Amino acid sequence: MTDFRARLRAWTYRTFYRLPGRWRRRIVRTFQPTYTIGAVAIVRDPQLSRILLLRQPPGAGWSLPAGLMDRGETPVQCAARELGEETGIKLSPEHLRAANPNAVVHTRGQWVDMVFEAEVEPGAELVVDAAEVIEAAWHRLDNLPPLTVSTSRLLANYGIGPYKDYPEARQQ
Repeated sequence: MTDFRARLRAWTYRTFYRLPGRWRRRIVRTFQPTYTIGAVAIVRDPQLSRILLLRQPPGAGWSLPAGLMDRGETPVQCAARELGEETGIKLSPEHLRAANPNAVVHTRGQWVDMVFEAEVEPGAELVVDAAEVIEAAWHRLDNLPPLTVSTSRLLANYGIGPYKDYPEARQQ
């Protein structure tokens, strides 16, 4: 990627994330007028009970590697692509397995997260672009940093995070 394109991409993400939430949703709805379908990767370090989290602009909390599906892409392909783009961890779709539940429907926001899990050995190098992702890091499950509300609610479905003991936080 040229230096100009990298700077333009960073500026675009910063500008988008500074917009109010309802404007960001409206922009997405312009291209996805009904339910938006995305894919999420829950990546664990099997030896140390850690999970991979990202801090994205505006940096208000930590989240999971995730993104919207491209046209013609399957959910597992999307999860693998987003994981690679946002963290530098390249896994083939065959290395991701469907989480249980695999689909988390957010009826208020009109989106569906297709959730996949993977385990990665602790030596995996994390590479972020400083535009879409500010920081990627491993965090112990018993000592998680402040999470975004949507990440906390999604992780509750898998018995992880601050909302894990609140059934009302789980998505249906």
